[in-house]
Amino acid sequence: MSAENHYLDAIESEENGDLEESLEHARLAVKADPEHSNAWWMIVGLLAPDGKYPDIEQASKALVACTKVVEIDPSRVDAWVKGGRIMVDHLGLYEDALHWWQRCREAAPLESVPIVEQTTILSDLGMYAEARDRLGTLFEEDLDIANSQLARISHLHRTLEMSAQQDPKVHFKPWQKKHGGWTAIKMRSHKAPVSENMLFMMTTIPFLMMEVFLSRSLFGDGWGGFCLTSLLILVTVIVGMSFTRKLYQRVNRPGFNLLRAIQFEASSGKVVIPEDIRNSKLYMFLFSRHPPAFQQRLNKIIESDNKLPRNWKMNLPDFESHLDEIGYIEEDEPEEELSSYEEE
Repeated sequence: MSAENHYLDAIESEENGDLEESLEHARLAVKADPEHSNAWWMIVGLLAPDGKYPDIEQASKALVACTKVVEIDPSRVDAWVKGGRIMVDHLGLYEDALHWWQRCREAAPLESVPIVEQTTILSDLGMYAEARDRLGTLFEEDLDIANSQLARISHLHRTLEMSAQQDPKVHFKPWQKKHGGWTAIKMRSHKAPVSENMLFMMTTIPFLMMEVFLSRSLFGDGWGGFCLTSLLILVTVIVGMSFTRKLYQRVNRPGFNLLRAIQFEASSGKVVIPEDIRNSKLYMFLFSRHPPAFQQRLNKIIESDNKLPRNWKMNLPDFESHLDEIGYIEEDEPEEELSSYEEE
């Protein structure tokens, strides 16, 4: 049977709800024709459908299939996006994802999606200077930005602006054993993160209730009093939300730092979190919020117990490699050491 016939059978089985048979036919299609990109893409959708949580085996095989799709047709931005999501969200391969998105830039140098994804990854890892450089290229290269990306870019811009106003030494870097962030994590390790809604209720709701009770005596009855009361409540809610957001970031900073350490372990494949913190309530809460494939892979890393070497540094891609694709070639510059591991 030809690859196309197997592919058509896979489509029919999927429409009938028999996903196992559909997957088998799709695999037979790519076995008969390794260049059948549609069959490879069907395998991706069957192993890691949107909104579902594949295990580590399914996620790994889906990533392989994504890789096949972009090798056959590098212009498939949807396959690049899916592969990047699997790497980051399901497998925790942040460092590999940076290289993945740079390959996407080489294949589609005028796409803005790879830059946004690289900026997000670098920001999550605490490499804010590099993240600002990435985000700046959106405007330097005058790339088109989809409306769906605007909110995300705005959030990234605010985060990076806040980081620029801080001393770089306070930015938590999990690969530094002597960083003060570890002390704060230990102090909060016995408590789960506090929700933003809870903080809003504790800090703002009492004021709103007081305003409602005192509104009649302050503004009187009638339409005018109602308008003034409504305006006061609106202002209180806006101010309360702003204050709560800042308080939420401050109170839960140890949790955010520990989350970064978890992501760093998944990315590097090395263990950096002390055992007493790993057994804490805060760690278990954050760990349980990750997808099954992420948890399974991180458990394997923990079991291997490979420590971070002294000479470790982040292996970043050449962020200008895509310039060759648009006819701009610049001589290579010596790489700078981006980060190092500090021993006690």
